[in-house]
Amino acid sequence: MASIAVLGYGVVGTGIANLINKNKERFKSITGEELNISSILVKDKNKHEQKQNYHLVTDSIEKIFNNPVDIVVEVMGGLHPAYEYVKKALKLKKHVVTANKDLIAEYGEELLDIASDNGVTLNFEASVGGGIPILKPLMESLAGNKIFEIQAILNGTTNFILSKMYAENMGYKDALKLAQNLGFAEANPDSDVLGYDAARKLSILSTIAYGMKVNWVDINIEGITDIDEIDFEYAKLNGYIIKLLAISKNKDEKIYGFVKPVMIKSDSYLSKIDNELNGIVIEGDAVGNVFFSGKGAGMLPTASSVFGDIADIIQNKNKKNIKFNDKEAYIEKYWDEKSDWLVRIKTNDRLNTICNLSESFKNCHMYTSSVTQRDEVAAIIRNEPEFTLDSTFEKLSKLSYVTKIKKFMIL
Repeated sequence: MASIAVLGYGVVGTGIANLINKNKERFKSITGEELNISSILVKDKNKHEQKQNYHLVTDSIEKIFNNPVDIVVEVMGGLHPAYEYVKKALKLKKHVVTANKDLIAEYGEELLDIASDNGVTLNFEASVGGGIPILKPLMESLAGNKIFEIQAILNGTTNFILSKMYAENMGYKDALKLAQNLGFAEANPDSDVLGYDAARKLSILSTIAYGMKVNWVDINIEGITDIDEIDFEYAKLNGYIIKLLAISKNKDEKIYGFVKPVMIKSDSYLSKIDNELNGIVIEGDAVGNVFFSGKGAGMLPTASSVFGDIADIIQNKNKKNIKFNDKEAYIEKYWDEKSDWLVRIKTNDRLNTICNLSESFKNCHMYTSSVTQRDEVAAIIRNEPEFTLDSTFEKLSKLSYVTKIKKFMIL
């Protein structure tokens, strides 16, 4: 019998408990092992009186560890006390499964080392991509590849918001409110809409893919809070879609990484990923591009990944634990390739702004459509590296008649 303790009984914790109870007989018939939930840790027992597994609920972490337990499932979220509980479980030689991307992005290296030292496993498939199986394929199925690049939509909240803004011409605030009403966005959505959630997930993927520690705080991060309806009108004029992309690339042992809104062509892999779905493209030297997509969050998709990690531990008890390389990756601030850009400049002097842009960039095409606002200049700038672009914009921003500059990379 495999005894499982669950830390946290919110949406995901409830899904895990339901999935374990639902699949007990089938799992036993396949593996010969019986699953048993020993206890469930919560902050306030009174909030869970109506739940099916209330008799297993406790608010005492001591009770969790004093009961016989083989696998600890951490779905509390946040860094503390999740870090302390997971660390204690590993030192007590308990296997751990977590869906906590904050925890893995911040303390993954240390916790994996502790797991290895104590002969137990720390699995975290659900920390990236929700229900999408991505980490195991990356670590095992693609082990024969040198990974060149990752392009991904890793946050369901922002993808839902941008999908509604594109398809239904909604403003940002209305789309966010709808996402909150439907349960796709938290009451405080900052981690999602400012890009931090996607950056943490990208750091985990990149650390595994490139064999170097990629700290999420070193990634260039830009959220979606400044995107408006006019941005989408410009995108549609050119057959583009705006997505919050998480991209990293390994070139000559330097990592180029960012999370930011990007205009992508409507026939690309990721352009079809709408609403709360996630999508990930991995490029390897042997396999080329491999595309993963599915639900990136939610009760059952995330619980499915957690259950898969539990099954993996039970069926592969002697499996060697993954370890993060302690070599720190050098993160380049600017994207190294020449790219196309859509630029919007708020200005009180359109003529001088147009002249400045034309003189600064050889391949610059001004917009003259009805979308263009009276107080702005919009242009497509082609085949320019980001460093050159930003250096020029820094000078332009200091001009008295320029009040704001917004740019989108085009992929």
